[in-house]
Amino acid sequence: MHFDTGLSWVDVDDDFSRARRRQVLAQLAGWLRHRPDVNRILSFDEVVAALGWRGEHSLGLQTIQLDTVAGTVDSGRDFDRGFRPTSNRVQQRWEQLDLARRRGAAIPPIDVYRVGDLHFVKDGHHRVSVSTGQKTIEAYVTEVLTRMPATGISRRGGLLLKAAGGGG
Repeated sequence: MHFDTGLSWVDVDDDFSRARRRQVLAQLAGWLRHRPDVNRILSFDEVVAALGWRGEHSLGLQTIQLDTVAGTVDSGRDFDRGFRPTSNRVQQRWEQLDLARRRGAAIPPIDVYRVGDLHFVKDGHHRVSVSTGQKTIEAYVTEVLTRMPATGISRRGGLLLKAAGGGG
């Protein structure tokens, strides 16, 4: 639940603090369940290496479901699998985007690769993070074709089973 104080800078700071708390709690929960990597963001390179790259083609601008955004093309240090900030290093940019969103400004589309039913962010990590809680986001989508079918890969780690020859 978001509470608006009427002071934008207070509200965006509160939004960022809430996102960081959620990340810390998710990390703690993973540690307590003896699964410390459960919230690690999926790596596009690892997924494509496991499935075998065959080609790609642009699908253009589309509205995608935010819950299908599961990974990143870059190193993935700044956000966890839920696109919650993992440190205060991204706070300034995050809060700028949150302020723009709160004021009703148009947020530019993100840029993603689609592998199966999942999306991997090329550009727009902060925009995805700020949009958490919404259902959809606008994105320029490039579909990646793989040697092994990408069906059956889940956001929750089904890739490991599929890559090992089991499941999926």
